[in-house]
Amino acid sequence: MTDQIFNWTRRGVLAAGVAMSLALSATAPVQAQTPPGVLIVGQIAEPKALDPAAVTAVNDFRILMNVYDGLVRYKSGTLEVEPALAESWEISEDGTEYTFSLREGVKFHDGTDFDAEAVKFNFDRMLKEDHPFHDTGPFPLAFFFSAVEEVTVVDPMTVTFKLNAPYAPFLSNLAYPTGLIVSPAAVEANGADFGRNPVGTGPFKFAEWRSNEAVVVEANPDYWDGASALQAVVFRPITDANTRTAEMLAGGIDVMVEVPPVALSEFEGEQFSVLEQAGPHVWFLILNAKEGPFADKKVRQAANYAVNKTALVEQVLEGTADVAAGPTPPAFAWAYNEALEPYPYDPEKAKALLAEAGAEGAELTFFVTEGGSGMLDPIAMGTAIQADLEAVGFDVKIETYEWNTFLGEVNPGLEGKADMAEMAWMTNDPDTLPYLALRTDAWPDKGGFNSGYYSNPEVDKLLEDARVATDQGERAKLYQEMQTIVQDDAPWVFVANWKQNAVTSDRVEGFELEPSFFLLLKDVVKN
Repeated sequence: MTDQIFNWTRRGVLAAGVAMSLALSATAPVQAQTPPGVLIVGQIAEPKALDPAAVTAVNDFRILMNVYDGLVRYKSGTLEVEPALAESWEISEDGTEYTFSLREGVKFHDGTDFDAEAVKFNFDRMLKEDHPFHDTGPFPLAFFFSAVEEVTVVDPMTVTFKLNAPYAPFLSNLAYPTGLIVSPAAVEANGADFGRNPVGTGPFKFAEWRSNEAVVVEANPDYWDGASALQAVVFRPITDANTRTAEMLAGGIDVMVEVPPVALSEFEGEQFSVLEQAGPHVWFLILNAKEGPFADKKVRQAANYAVNKTALVEQVLEGTADVAAGPTPPAFAWAYNEALEPYPYDPEKAKALLAEAGAEGAELTFFVTEGGSGMLDPIAMGTAIQADLEAVGFDVKIETYEWNTFLGEVNPGLEGKADMAEMAWMTNDPDTLPYLALRTDAWPDKGGFNSGYYSNPEVDKLLEDARVATDQGERAKLYQEMQTIVQDDAPWVFVANWKQNAVTSDRVEGFELEPSFFLLLKDVVKN
């Protein structure tokens, strides 16, 4: 079956290219005949790796969630946690021990057994520097499990996590891709190359990765939660949004994620379905608070007043997003500070703040990406933002990078390189983004994603306290106070909260968008 699928997918990719060429040169599009049972997904970029512990981008997660399982998962349509590889769990009275009863009879795709030793291997690999396979990292989101002191095998199907303190987001983080369980045998066999040879327990098995062309996965007939009706899924990296749109119109792909707002009207016919789903998304500009003009809070605030976010949302994004007020998306309703209002568009106020700071004419280097996870038409957005900033007196130079190159420039920190950079996060808990990107201890040289080097001890304490608060009302109060301080400090330009979208062909049934922004394809049917 594998050879047959490979032949089908190669024919499908070739047919897509031919059909797109015809569509672009003819009056009416010619539909490519991609094979039934093989779902072809147009991704926004080439994946960086297929090791869930080693990657950070939703673009990669969309593949990984179909190859691996975690101990728990998000219930469909929600961010609520339900059992997966763990059938049940118990939490100690003091909130520092989680004991999981594992699902019996589950095997990794390489035929080895899933058990408590496999769970311990996964977390020890991430968290223990003396683990023999810790060098298969780096593990940039190991922060998710920094509260874990020890993972103990109680018996073959029972495992206990000992935490150093109560940690409210723990179960939610286990459902995130960083908590997905990989085959220890495959890591041992492939070492640092495991990310090119992934092995999990999920509904699809890795089949092939043709660089810059396709990642192919085939259905796992023995999947513990029921086999998929699909025979295979082909994830194709099509970085240019216009090309992705043309391929979708030509029938060369069956599913397109992150449809450019200007292209949505092209999919109004009966042969397409457009889906939209709100979720916990923030699109923002990281400002370099350590050096250069944005080391001054007044200049950071000036940038927030200078950018016309309403115009960006309504004109560039065609109403597919809402203006952001701060670092926490309103999708986390229980933790969101509804009293916060977005920075208004006030170029005169921006000019006054620049004058007070003596920063008129300040030169800025602005990193922009060609496209990436949740980046919302980044080149058009970047160009419009450049114009707004220049209108109040900044001198802005844009540098544009391919997505993975962009991450390689931004994630290690902006010091010595740039004054600002586009960024987007889709998160699973109100703790995740601020903890990983706004704390002092999350500066890049400390292993975090605070690429602008923002630091406020009061924010640090609020985030640490919220992590260990067991009462949700108390957590909410702490997060809301944090949002007020961060909005005033303005370490970012808070731009938009996006409503994710996708389009499918009329040959696809059962496809749904998830608030997690992941793609869960097991129950999809392709006619």
